[in-house]
Amino acid sequence: MANVKIIFSGTEQSSTQEHELQLFKNHRGEIFISIATDELHDEAFICLDKDTAMALSKELLKQISSI
Repeated sequence: MANVKIIFSGTEQSSTQEHELQLFKNHRGEIFISIATDELHDEAFICLDKDTAMALSKELLKQISSI
């Protein structure tokens, strides 16, 4: 199994360039998603099971297609 973390940064337009969304599979087989800011070192996170992660993925695709 690959040891991979994917990191996304916010947009300049929204003034969230310092924010990072981190995504990886944790040791329990859940999808771990965190959003952190460099400024305050604040972090919020959520762990999703496979079914919930799939539902999130489908909803993201719907929202992206409506842009």
